[in-house]
Amino acid sequence: MTFPSSARPASAAASSRLRLLRAATGDVYPVHDREPKGPDDAPVGLAHHTGLVSAPVPPGWPEAVPPPEAQGWQVPAVSWLLDHCPPDYRSYAAWRRHPLALAWVAGRHIDAQLVAMRQAYRDARVELGDHLGPEALADILHDLELEGVRLLAARRAAGLLEEAMRGKRFVPRL
Repeated sequence: MTFPSSARPASAAASSRLRLLRAATGDVYPVHDREPKGPDDAPVGLAHHTGLVSAPVPPGWPEAVPPPEAQGWQVPAVSWLLDHCPPDYRSYAAWRRHPLALAWVAGRHIDAQLVAMRQAYRDARVELGDHLGPEALADILHDLELEGVRLLAARRAAGLLEEAMRGKRFVPRL
């Protein structure tokens, strides 16, 4: 259901954008092959709870994917990545056999979607302005903006999955 922009509560839209932006721009350091040396050096941050596993995950980590320390975490990661690719990608077995390659191509696919959304946002007034009323155009621009924010968050998540598949561990800043 769509509502005219005047009917949308400004605080709900702003709150939604802020949540998505926080998810898209988390502040985390990737750390290579490093084990904590003591209790003060252990990773801290948000915990991701999946059954018996509770581990810190970086901001922007997909909710549906367990942390890399969990047994079999790549299976839900592959499913999440395939959800962000064209549906036909599910018919290719190589993506499931090589999750790192899937993460790599999913990132590029999301990047291309971001480019398309940004271009659509720039062109919408010029190309649709004569055919849509001001309220409809405002709705379209608003939806394009929200889609762009969603894609930014998805791009960050896909990048984190790719880094985890390459063996990186994430330790949040204090």
